[in-house]
Amino acid sequence: MTDKGTGTGREFDLLTVGRSSIDLYANEVGAPFTEIKSFAAYVGGCPTNIAVSARRLGLRTALLNAVGEDLVGDFIKGFLDREGVETKYGVRKRGRRTSAFLLGIEPPDRFPIVPYREGGPDFELSINDVLAAPIPASRALLLTGSGLARQPSRDSTLFAAEQARAYHTPVILDLDFRAELWPDVRAYGVAVRSLLPLVDVVLGTSEEVSAAFLTGWTGEAVARVLAAGPEALVLKRGAANTLVHVRGGEVLEVPTFKVEVLNVLGAGDAFAGGFLYGYLKGWDWYRSARMGNACGAIVVTRHGCANFMPYEEEALAFVEERGGF
Repeated sequence: MTDKGTGTGREFDLLTVGRSSIDLYANEVGAPFTEIKSFAAYVGGCPTNIAVSARRLGLRTALLNAVGEDLVGDFIKGFLDREGVETKYGVRKRGRRTSAFLLGIEPPDRFPIVPYREGGPDFELSINDVLAAPIPASRALLLTGSGLARQPSRDSTLFAAEQARAYHTPVILDLDFRAELWPDVRAYGVAVRSLLPLVDVVLGTSEEVSAAFLTGWTGEAVARVLAAGPEALVLKRGAANTLVHVRGGEVLEVPTFKVEVLNVLGAGDAFAGGFLYGYLKGWDWYRSARMGNACGAIVVTRHGCANFMPYEEEALAFVEERGGF
């Protein structure tokens, strides 16, 4: 596995970049969206969720995000500060309103999302914002596919990956495909493929990998991801299993944990936090993915995302109680 800046005295284990939002989750579990009467307010956004997940597992995390000059931005920052995520690199974008998402919970397979993200401040992250971020002081950098959806965020995401490469900081890409952000799935693919040569590890679902390469045959898409440069592709397959495709041809099948699902939203972000916990501790691919599966399994039994990420002792005990690594 790639060296993660060990022995360099870096201040942070992980820097994540991108969106933060207020997430309003329906309190009426099982109710159709039109019959929801109240919502609980939590914090969300893929890189934000991952930063919180990693921090609760004991990693030193920092977040480069952008929120509006509004009370919702204050709400998010207050939560992150209490969690111990370093927020001083985050920026406020004048004239922008912090993103919001409304989420219904209709288990087992309906989880409608209504985004309020037009003109989202995270899309205004600039190259100057990246230059002020602690990439040289971080052992790993996490970027998302959503960061490529608009300018100047797209150039800033690519620039962040270039900076990481210059400082020998591994880059992890969460494919994070959000169809509503793209005029055409082909545009998503072009953007992702431009970033892959600078990426060390890719996290995604079969659907996201196929979207990146415009092919319904995931095997071909996987081969193309690895041919572009990453060391590994970690394929999240929900309750089925996780597949880790390693450059050179090795494929590891990592079993998941059986739990009663309440809400799948945020499971992938919890997985990423758990996986990165192992990755940054120097664990092998299998054990790292197993930790990711554990964190994802815990979160799907809960109401929300960032606010419900497991702590290190809890996640490790969960694994040991169910057969270990």
